[in-house]
Amino acid sequence: MENATLNDEYGYVKDSKVFLKGYLEYPDRQIGEVKRTEQEAIDYFKNRFSIVLNKVEQLETEIDEALNKGSYLTKLIQLQRKLISFDALGDFVPLLERLQEKEEYLRGLIEVNQLKNLEIKRALIEDVKEAAAIEDYAVATDQIQEIKAKWIRTGPVEKEFQDEVETTFQEILDNFFQRRRDYFDEQNKINQERIDEYERLIKITKTLSYSRDLDDAYNKAREVRVAWNNVGEVPPKRFFKVNKAYRHFLKLFYDKYNLAKGIEPKVRVDPRIVEQQALLARAETLLRQKDIVEASQEAKVLLSKWKEIKIPFKLADKELAERFRSVCDKIFELSYLARVISRKYPAFEMKSEEEQLRTKLRELEWLAKREKSDLEFAIIEFDRTATGDPEQDKQAQGRINIQKRKVAMKERILSEFERKLKSITN
Repeated sequence: MENATLNDEYGYVKDSKVFLKGYLEYPDRQIGEVKRTEQEAIDYFKNRFSIVLNKVEQLETEIDEALNKGSYLTKLIQLQRKLISFDALGDFVPLLERLQEKEEYLRGLIEVNQLKNLEIKRALIEDVKEAAAIEDYAVATDQIQEIKAKWIRTGPVEKEFQDEVETTFQEILDNFFQRRRDYFDEQNKINQERIDEYERLIKITKTLSYSRDLDDAYNKAREVRVAWNNVGEVPPKRFFKVNKAYRHFLKLFYDKYNLAKGIEPKVRVDPRIVEQQALLARAETLLRQKDIVEASQEAKVLLSKWKEIKIPFKLADKELAERFRSVCDKIFELSYLARVISRKYPAFEMKSEEEQLRTKLRELEWLAKREKSDLEFAIIEFDRTATGDPEQDKQAQGRINIQKRKVAMKERILSEFERKLKSITN
């Protein structure tokens, strides 16, 4: 500072150069040069001090307001380094002390959090051990995925424990998924062996229709049926394919056998199918009922009863189910239309048949238009938010399918109204 031509509280000018006075363990340091006058140079660097002052205050505020305060430690250390090398004139000591105080505070928090994280991760290790021991791999996988998500959300632990907990957790996962792969490989092998056996029995069944000794073939058919029932389970889709072929060739043989023996076969209908047929008949009766609003209440009861009837997929009558669903949909749509008309047109019953039909047609057209608009919006929203995972998207896709069915039924009823109106006016 000797031979300085201009002195200030925190700096000075010497040989047309601006210096910051040393503080703490840091020596005097050149921070700039005089461009015009020495006083202007001093004032310029004093004003620059406000930049770091604001940065310190801003960081303190961010830390105080943050939920995850520990994440600011790196930013704080970077600011400390920046302060030491920042070209400005001012009292850097209090700023560094404030940052040092915040650093100690954050490190204390991080230490506490790391201890908590260690406790959590050790507990999750025990949880994942239990989940990995579950024999049902589907249930075990679901639980392990939940535990894994919790693990990812849990913050880091102290470095001395980091490798230990991460390695232990990952080894449990690796061992589980390897066992699962081995299990499913074995299941696939067993399934293929069973499919091969099913196909062998199908070939035998196929030859029965060409047998000259029908009685011997009949006994073989019974033996094949016993063997078929003892093969064991395979995935439903694969079983459906082989079972369809088996039933086809078995029916060909029995048709030939019954014809040769003069037997009139009795068609056995599953009692659950009979129950569904009765529900369909009742629904069709409700559809013709004059008070369609009242009919819709009973249709809801029928729908609940239908859902209570549990029929295996391979035995279900899909056409029957579709007819029942369609009749119920029609009842509900007509009931809603009737309620809308009753509310908007108190004197509806006094109108002529043609006027009533035109009113129904007009109101249903408006309802169909609104339903289509809602459907288009739902599809756009689904395309925007879909995860690509069929299981996660299943619920949203189901709602869209229901809306599509509603639109289709409204359009079908509109066509019926238009045909009826045409027959009246012609």
